[in-house]
Amino acid sequence: MAYSHKNSKGQTYFLHHKNVTLRGGRKQTIYYFARAVKNEGALDAVPAGLKVIENKRTGLPMLKKMEPKR
Repeated sequence: MAYSHKNSKGQTYFLHHKNVTLRGGRKQTIYYFARAVKNEGALDAVPAGLKVIENKRTGLPMLKKMEPKR
């Protein structure tokens, strides 16, 4: 079951990831939210060290690095 987040506007989004190759040849994993669960790339939980925040204007959820505890 894919991780879901319901935003302040009542819309549900599902977390996905994709491995991409950047121009310099470096490989990186990107995370994104989609309104429907896709067969490939759906994640069951938020990756360690990241938290879900919401864009105040649009309501679109996104991931942000957690602040280190001091």
